[in-house]
Amino acid sequence: MSQTKSGFSLKQQLGRGKQLAGMTTTIAGGLRAAQRIGAFKQPPRETLPRYIQTFCRKMAGSFGVKVIAVERVEQHHGLWVSNHISWMDIPVVGTVSPAFFLSKAEIGEWPIFGKLAHAAGTVFIERGSGDAGSVATQMANFLTKGFSVIFFPEATTTDGKKIKRIHGTLLQAAIDADVPVRPLVVAYVNKDGTLSEALPYFGKLTMKESIKKVLDTKDVTAYVLPLEPIDPKGLTKSQLTDLLQSRMQEGLAELHSRVLTKVAKV
Repeated sequence: MSQTKSGFSLKQQLGRGKQLAGMTTTIAGGLRAAQRIGAFKQPPRETLPRYIQTFCRKMAGSFGVKVIAVERVEQHHGLWVSNHISWMDIPVVGTVSPAFFLSKAEIGEWPIFGKLAHAAGTVFIERGSGDAGSVATQMANFLTKGFSVIFFPEATTTDGKKIKRIHGTLLQAAIDADVPVRPLVVAYVNKDGTLSEALPYFGKLTMKESIKKVLDTKDVTAYVLPLEPIDPKGLTKSQLTDLLQSRMQEGLAELHSRVLTKVAKV
């Protein structure tokens, strides 16, 4: 097979080109939909989730990742949380949950993606000196208005084999707003039933390298398992954190037992 000067085969380059074209088409479609429903002026939060879910499913699909909910994901209000494996988690969990994403305020100034983030009703967080308590307060205010939020409590990405230590500061938002914590767990699985090693974005891997690995990977399925929601009533932030840690660890093990081959179980 012929090789290009960069060392990649023509087949690889054609594959990447096709996926990037699909991503561009998805973004263009998202911008058109946002314009049509007036999301650039004032995001219609009551109806936005279904548009976001469609966009996220198409975005994941443009990278060759199919999203499957192992069980029905109930579309209820709350503080949603998920394990964190890759940048791909955003379109994956966005496909199944009705929650809005959190983002640093400066991302809203990015070209194209910043515009999309605004149209998608993203909750832009103003952070001062890393004040997580202030972020939790802003989240609680948003939750109190009846809109759901999702974040990744591990605060870093992993290889997808286990749940790292949960950071519970932002869980205070659920306590203050008196809304349930709604956990999800995600696993990226190859066609042969093994955990994908191409999708995790962690360690010393650069974003550019990660995108190339994903573009060159075929037939990966993102399986999502919704877990039992946690009522924060009567719980301290520490107790809520410990309970969520346990539930997500058990949930990820359960998901792996259901979607991986015996050889690949961790």
